[in-house]
Amino acid sequence: MALQIVDAIMLKLPHVYLNSFIKEGVPYSLYVLFSPDKDLKGSPFSDGIGVENDAALKPASRGVQRCPCFAFDICQSSKSPENGTCKLEKDTVQNLAKRIWISYFEMESVNPEKGVTDVLQKLRTLSTALTVLVNESQEEATSSKLEEDFFDLLHQIMSELKEEDSISTFEFVESGLIKSLVDYLSNGRHIGQEVAHAADHFCTMGKRFEVFGQLLMSCTDPASEKSLILALIQRLQNALSSVENFPVIPSHAYRARNYYATVPSGHCTPYPCLKVQFVREKEDNCLRDYADDIVNVDPFVPLEEIEGYLLPRVRNNKTVNSTLRSEDSKLKDSTCSPSPSDSSTPQGKSAEDIAPMVNVDELQEVKPNLLSSPTNTSSSAQKVMDAAEDSVDQEGHNPLQQEASTSTDSEDTPASLKLYLEGQELNCKSTLYQSILKQQTGTEHDSMSIATLWSRVYKITYGRHATTERIHCKRSHDEATLSLLCEKTFFQYTPYFCRMFISNAEAEELGPSYDVISLLKSLEGINRLRFHLMSRETTRVFAEGRTDDLNKLNSAICEVHQNEFANKKLTEKLEQQMRNPIAASVGAMPSWCALLMNWCPSLFGFEARCKYFHVAALGRLPNHTQSTSHGNNGSGSSGRHQNPRKKILVHRNKILESAAHMMELHSRQKVVLEVEYSEEVGTGLGPTLEFYTLVCHEFQRSGLGMWRDDCLVSLFGLFPRPWSPSSSSIVHSEVIKKFTLLGHIVAKAIQDGRLLDLPFAKAFYKLILGKELSLYDIQSFDPALGRALLEFQAVVERKQYLKSHCEDSSRDVDVLLRNTKIEDMCLDFSLPGYPDYVLVSGPDSKMVNLHNLEEYVALMVDATTKSGIARQVEAFKSGFDQVFPIRHLKVFTEEELERLLCGEHVLWNSDELLDHIKFDHGYTISSPPIANLLEIMKEFDLKQQRAFLQFVTGAPRLPTGGLASLSPNLTIVRKHCSKGIDDDLPSVMTCANYLKLPPYSSKEVMREKLLYAITEGQGSFHLS
Repeated sequence: MALQIVDAIMLKLPHVYLNSFIKEGVPYSLYVLFSPDKDLKGSPFSDGIGVENDAALKPASRGVQRCPCFAFDICQSSKSPENGTCKLEKDTVQNLAKRIWISYFEMESVNPEKGVTDVLQKLRTLSTALTVLVNESQEEATSSKLEEDFFDLLHQIMSELKEEDSISTFEFVESGLIKSLVDYLSNGRHIGQEVAHAADHFCTMGKRFEVFGQLLMSCTDPASEKSLILALIQRLQNALSSVENFPVIPSHAYRARNYYATVPSGHCTPYPCLKVQFVREKEDNCLRDYADDIVNVDPFVPLEEIEGYLLPRVRNNKTVNSTLRSEDSKLKDSTCSPSPSDSSTPQGKSAEDIAPMVNVDELQEVKPNLLSSPTNTSSSAQKVMDAAEDSVDQEGHNPLQQEASTSTDSEDTPASLKLYLEGQELNCKSTLYQSILKQQTGTEHDSMSIATLWSRVYKITYGRHATTERIHCKRSHDEATLSLLCEKTFFQYTPYFCRMFISNAEAEELGPSYDVISLLKSLEGINRLRFHLMSRETTRVFAEGRTDDLNKLNSAICEVHQNEFANKKLTEKLEQQMRNPIAASVGAMPSWCALLMNWCPSLFGFEARCKYFHVAALGRLPNHTQSTSHGNNGSGSSGRHQNPRKKILVHRNKILESAAHMMELHSRQKVVLEVEYSEEVGTGLGPTLEFYTLVCHEFQRSGLGMWRDDCLVSLFGLFPRPWSPSSSSIVHSEVIKKFTLLGHIVAKAIQDGRLLDLPFAKAFYKLILGKELSLYDIQSFDPALGRALLEFQAVVERKQYLKSHCEDSSRDVDVLLRNTKIEDMCLDFSLPGYPDYVLVSGPDSKMVNLHNLEEYVALMVDATTKSGIARQVEAFKSGFDQVFPIRHLKVFTEEELERLLCGEHVLWNSDELLDHIKFDHGYTISSPPIANLLEIMKEFDLKQQRAFLQFVTGAPRLPTGGLASLSPNLTIVRKHCSKGIDDDLPSVMTCANYLKLPPYSSKEVMREKLLYAITEGQGSFHLS
């Protein structure tokens, strides 16, 4: 169709569209179509991105010409051949492309191997110049002259790129600028190569990251509506949409019933299993033949789990093998006995079936048997996500393999196995399903019928590794380097850019998209660390004596909205993949989904990441009506697995004690908890939401010793109070227990879809996400302390600068801070506000002066963001991990995590009230009482809005998406009064979000009665 459009346009209007087609790369695309075997040096999907210039990075399947119309045959017709047939004649496409080329584009000026546009030639020249400078910097020490050349060239490049209409996406990609910029930021080693001097290499990266970020933010034209960094982001998004070719695998349909997998563990699955025959390598005499012929393998568990199952069964250890064969026989004899509901739906048990009520105040502890309970069987989604981790952040660990490696000291006993499918070694982090799909899309037989996928027997060959060292247990190069860099206080944002790049194998899988995504990720880091970068620039200017004004350390900096980093095409592909009925597990999706989500989650929209998070962490998609549910009560019509509910009896006067007992009994169980208060009749969603709200308020009480300032309401959010690492008091032990309980509560609220009213500081969310805090983060939760430390750091760097430019290095220099000597401030080495927290040990009190100011700043930062809060943060994470692994939250930013956990800050505006409120049972939109109510709601301030929501729904916040996401919808119904219409108060049904409103005689009366009800009617659930 596209070729026909080009042909028709060029036939009628060649003089109008010829230059536009050339600028957008149409001749290049035509040339590739009819000359597929030609090594086109200037191909927009090769030279411009530059990945295949390195032979080691060229994907094996790039040389294979794939059918352009489909990857898998999803037609169920019995007449379809097994391997499918092409739906288009390739000759027809090639002939048409060649005819269009000959008719309109066969001229020297547009020859893809020679001709380029003037704009493209200019951009290529700039790209080549930047590459030359990067190469020079690697061969010799970086000088001030070379840094000036870098800055001037970068400024020139950015000046060219900010012109909106002058450069096409094709020219931008073809120019090679993307690769050159990535090479510059990564110091020429952006694919994870080993670096001889790792610390110097990453320090150079840090400086360039800083220079590039400051350039992007300082070159913004105030008269322009679009900043320079935003313009570059949008160009990269267009480039990514042009070059990416990640596949979307259509559904392989199957009968909805229970299946049984014997490997890696005997368990029932709601999806089919793959039939596998394990075969020993012929030349490997150190291993035994696998006893069974054909086994059913769970298709969505990581291959390392299959390896862990197989290894002890094929070792030359007769005793172990005999025991395992006996266990395998028992597994074969066991059967799944699904209930009638299991035969039709994967979830088996209806969400309406409620387990007996449990009183959490009873001291008799009930130990849940998670292994024997069908509702708590470990899902394959959980297993897959445990393996689908960012290779930089996680180390592989398999207890079975560890046991195997330590059970014998024989050199002939393998510590791990290699698995092969059709001669190709399999990646242990992938699933068998993913491995099969990858091989099928990389061969000439690009189609696979449904029957073939599930009925075929796959022969997997196993052999031992040449070395007994576990490859995936090694610390990655970046991770080892990071431990060196964390000791440097200068590069406070090093932990971010140290994780910007990935391994060779992962880069190969991303293909031509790798450089584009790397640069996008770098820009996202610049945007998120904009305050750090600009503060560093202000400090440097002060240190060099070019200004004495430190007020710019607190200046506001424009930011790019996080949505700009999301690629619409990739987001839609992920959404489409998750609509696949089999996508109840990450292992059922193509491997690129987990790779990109772990490495660069900002490429996907927030809603898509929420759905992916539910699949990866919780083993299910959220209800289709509420992606981040305010009222997810375990039921739904999505057809996917929903957790059963369990009622819990609690006491209002023992909220924290009830919460602790509840979490002790049920934190590890995949059940949706619902609360009923003792001696009250209300139960279900409303009381449960109110319970979580009350627990949050209890955690904010003064005197607990958990938070800085120790007050009920913190203007800058809740951040852990520092405790000395040597502290072992009873009070501190209680604080640790409370942080563990808080971790339980937060994780369980996310798992059950409940909102919390916890105003955590942004820095605490960063800690939850596993990010490092630095000097620049302190200002976000303690502005006075943060600003003071930044000014102290500026004084330190000014002293260092003066000494470095002084002929006599031993000579003392004097630096003042706001016309005051450091010694005159009378500071000692204790933590401000916590006099018992001594920063240095010793009998004598040590005072701060200009000479030890750098040590003082470092100790203050450490006590405030690291050692002083380390045990509290670890306790929180430990409690969280007992519900589900906290690492799954890393797909979100700090702001997004707050939305997921606490809902919206802005509750509603006047425009959306009519759109998302229902009127029923006696009221319509035109009823006079409704008009009065809407006017009153528009006049509410934030405090009154929160009280109204708590009264009607049980929670003081709305879920992500506002009123539109409230489920059930807020409904206003008429309340029939037994006395006069102005005598009764409004009442509610929180489980249904129902407000029963009498038809008051006037707006003033309604406002008075409503405010009285929402302020005085809290704290109990009774019949209304």
